[in-house]
Amino acid sequence: MSDNSGIEWTDATWNPVRGCTKVSPGCKHCYAETFAERFRGVPRHPYEQGFDPMLVPHKLADPLKWKKPRTVFVNSMSDLFQDVVPDEYVAACFGVMAACSQHTFQVLTKRAERLPLWFEWLEKEALSEREEKYEDYPIDWLRMHVIQYEVFRACGRDDLPSPQKLKTRGWPLPNVHLGVSVEDRKYGLPRIEHLRRTPAALRFLSIEPLLEHIGEIDLNGIGWVIVGGESGLGARSCDLTWIRSVVRQCREQGVPVFVKQLGAAASDPPNGLAGRSFSVPREAAKLISLRLKSPKGGDPSEWPDDLRVREMPRKPEEKTERPMAQIQRRAAPR
Repeated sequence: MSDNSGIEWTDATWNPVRGCTKVSPGCKHCYAETFAERFRGVPRHPYEQGFDPMLVPHKLADPLKWKKPRTVFVNSMSDLFQDVVPDEYVAACFGVMAACSQHTFQVLTKRAERLPLWFEWLEKEALSEREEKYEDYPIDWLRMHVIQYEVFRACGRDDLPSPQKLKTRGWPLPNVHLGVSVEDRKYGLPRIEHLRRTPAALRFLSIEPLLEHIGEIDLNGIGWVIVGGESGLGARSCDLTWIRSVVRQCREQGVPVFVKQLGAAASDPPNGLAGRSFSVPREAAKLISLRLKSPKGGDPSEWPDDLRVREMPRKPEEKTERPMAQIQRRAAPR
């Protein structure tokens, strides 16, 4: 677990899985792969095997130790729904999240097609339990029994709250937010439909790195949007009109939006702005009056006023707007 995460929209990270494989253009400059491969071959280092996918069952129970409520990004160094992660291990992760109602968990995936399929698998497992052993038990109890059993199988923990107590927390789990990455039209937009078919207390989109103008988006059923350009070595250009389009649509459809960063290669010549690593075309060079100092375009004080928007998912009684000084880091849920 990494507390005080450098990721602007979360508090901590939890990685019961490590490593991943590339599936779409958004993976090209994966920060997690770059970090992990630095340690390939280093004896006894967590990333001794580089970015090769692997389960990490000894990290599975970590959130059970954290008493202070926090927002937790699940698998910042991996993808919980990649093919190498068995359904049973995904269930074990959900079992831990169910037992930790004090935390809010954010699960982000590029394997969106597996999201509804996993929930269907869980329903079948629960109904199978009813047929074999527990014919008089309600489906909520059976779901919790399945995911609790998988925690025990994966890491030997049998001290979780009873399925009877867990079932009162509702389904889908109210403290688990599910999201998908959307970097372009071809690969990203279809993921939204898979997410919409998936039961979740809150569904969110991570439109980052934004690689092209993605057009009009149907945000029905979506409760939060993160958007930003690409950072790091070789970052691809992000036209700020693309980010503005996302912000506008969120405003129009009443969805909170969090502009994370403009990217290392932000491009906004009409307004005289370019990212730190952006190679300005000769014909536009004379229009540039400001280059961002932040390497990833992550300092809101350098942004145009209309892009200084960092909203978080809200309860019905909360307002969306918050002063910038109050939203640099989200307060832990209470």
